[in-house]
Amino acid sequence: MELAELVARRPFPAAGLLLGLTRRCPLSCAHCSTESGPFTRQEPDSGQLECFVASFTQENRPDVVMLTGGEPLLLPGLAERLSTLARAAGSRTALLSGMFFARSGGRPNGRRTGQRAGRRAGAIPPAILRAIRSVDHFSASLDVHHEREVPRADVFRALHLIRDEGVAVSLHLTGTGGSDPYLADITQAVQGEFGGSVPCLVNEVRPFGRAAAWARAARPGPDPASASPCSMAAWPVVAFDGRVLACCNQDTVDRRPVPAHLDLGHIADDDWGTVRRRALESPVLRMLRTVGPAHLAARYGSGAARGSYCDGCRALGGDEAVAAGARAVAGGAAGELLDLAAALHGSREGARGVVRRHGCATYAPLVLAGGPPPRETDAGDAR
Repeated sequence: MELAELVARRPFPAAGLLLGLTRRCPLSCAHCSTESGPFTRQEPDSGQLECFVASFTQENRPDVVMLTGGEPLLLPGLAERLSTLARAAGSRTALLSGMFFARSGGRPNGRRTGQRAGRRAGAIPPAILRAIRSVDHFSASLDVHHEREVPRADVFRALHLIRDEGVAVSLHLTGTGGSDPYLADITQAVQGEFGGSVPCLVNEVRPFGRAAAWARAARPGPDPASASPCSMAAWPVVAFDGRVLACCNQDTVDRRPVPAHLDLGHIADDDWGTVRRRALESPVLRMLRTVGPAHLAARYGSGAARGSYCDGCRALGGDEAVAAGARAVAGGAAGELLDLAAALHGSREGARGVVRRHGCATYAPLVLAGGPPPRETDAGDAR
């Protein structure tokens, strides 16, 4: 599974599932949105996670399961088991790693020569390699903060090894925006190392987690009179306490109690079929995916929306006027059709369009392997 296939499914409700395996991480990156670190131990019950994924069926399953953290490869056996269960039902899996294992060095096996011998110098630990082999796509995080802990040369070497195993790979790069000199440098380095064969998903640092104190403030929200659909309310997210939310915004994922309209249940009590039904049939979620929270609040809300785009969304949970308005417009078959139309509209430009809206627009072409180098005119309306 290539990166573009995964990203292109993002606007479609319940087409994917995000699983946070653990908040632990050997790294302590300054921009970490989840505030993960070596001494942060919060994670869902592994047995409950396995039961939840085992509830997938051939007829009712997500297309894509994304294993994240923290660092999911701190639990390689669990990652392998979850991937195997998902694959048995027909789902494909992807895993995002901070690459802590790549910096461990290691020894050449003495049986390879030339470039291949150099790649083997940083051999991947067997349990981690088994977990990586079990997934359909492997993504490595890389940015100026990661590079202080895991050098890019080590990351590149590990990616060569993983590609040798036949697993599709990509890089998740993060910077401060289209004019960030680091992003220009690292994308050129990736091109030079892999010749355009490794795609990149390029995001901008958001003011969440450890970056909340120093990252730039969120952009002003959209005009309430205009529709601004939220594709990020499409894929359910399993949080580190097992709660399932309809939103991947980290401030929302960590918030307790969960805003009522974004709460899809808990893996201890609910199976995938129940979570999927709630995600697909909720009139408020349908309206969020169709017109967005600002427009929904302006049209039906009992008070003016305040704060950022996401703040406005979280505030909708206790507004019965919004819930009633959403039921009137997006209930039943008509709402289902609206939801599908919004997803199709959001996917009309494929993976590149999704990144232009939600990532770093300047580098959106790199989401495709062999994509053209970014141009200044590629900068756009990414939120």
